[in-house]
Amino acid sequence: MFRSLAVAVLSLAAFLPASARAHCDTLDGPVVVSARKALESGKLNPVLAWVRPGDEPEIKAAFTRARSVRRLGPEARELADTSFFETLVRVHRAGEGAPYTGLKAAGQDLGPAVPAADRAIASRSPAEVEQLLVETVKKGLHRRLAQVNARAAPGEDVAAGREWVEAYVPYVHWVEGVYGAAAGPVAHSGPAPAKHPHGGADSHGHGEAPAAGHAEPRGHAKH
Repeated sequence: MFRSLAVAVLSLAAFLPASARAHCDTLDGPVVVSARKALESGKLNPVLAWVRPGDEPEIKAAFTRARSVRRLGPEARELADTSFFETLVRVHRAGEGAPYTGLKAAGQDLGPAVPAADRAIASRSPAEVEQLLVETVKKGLHRRLAQVNARAAPGEDVAAGREWVEAYVPYVHWVEGVYGAAAGPVAHSGPAPAKHPHGGADSHGHGEAPAAGHAEPRGHAKH
């Protein structure tokens, strides 16, 4: 059973909404790392992959300015680099439909999911991420189902029935949300985070797989 779940859930991270904790806005995140290499090498194309085609002129202009100013000395170099990082991250975040809240210091606590995802790319093996996601989804499922089963299904006791419904509705929403994320298309969805139900753990997998309590499941719209 959970072997099948493991295969399905591997794509879950691709559908998680951008958040203030995303490592794309950190000084040791992949966007800034790419920018540092570009400023040193003069090769901008790897950086342009992080922005939409329509945003390329702004990034190219910022890059040209930074490369020119950083020749003026150490202090100018630091200011020019930071300005380019800020511009690039802001434009990248806008392309994801996420707000720019400034550059974050390196070494942020990103929880287990993001570092595991990056290590999987480096190792070319999904094993670590697969184990993390399967264990997290399994725990979330068992806990929510237990909350439903601990209550009496609706019957003569209306108050008790309502307690059952209060556990049942988020349980079904969560199951459908996780399934929809895992079974959906792999392509990047662009700036439409509202389409991705979320609400339980934060968007980088702290604690468990994301709850989908904000999305009405098919057949349960009246709950």
